[in-house]
Amino acid sequence: QVQLVESGGGLVQPGGSLRLSCAASGSVFRINAMGWYRQAPGKERELVATITSGLRTNVADSVKGRFTISRDNAKSTVYLQMNKLKPEDTAVYYCNADIMGRGSYYGVDYWGKGTLVTVSS
Repeated sequence: QVQLVESGGGLVQPGGSLRLSCAASGSVFRINAMGWYRQAPGKERELVATITSGLRTNVADSVKGRFTISRDNAKSTVYLQMNKLKPEDTAVYYCNADIMGRGSYYGVDYWGKGTLVTVSS
């Protein structure tokens, strides 16, 4: 009943920047925590950053100081600002959110389909 749609991925040179967006739509009553994960070829999916409804953030050490997560509750959207990108950042980036639907007493974990980020010359 809820969809997460990512956008903003693409090809960028090392040292460049990209901004990813993820918008939730459907029967949304409340969005609790939201986050970004990524998966590179041959690797496990890993957490990149999370942000709670109270705007507390957690960022992986590998991207700390370069990536910033934020959210706009009015737009039901979470963002990932990626600066100083490195080739090792190349991966499919997935949006994740814990969402409580209208009439529900608990949240459900949702995933987007992913957006590809390629960092290369």
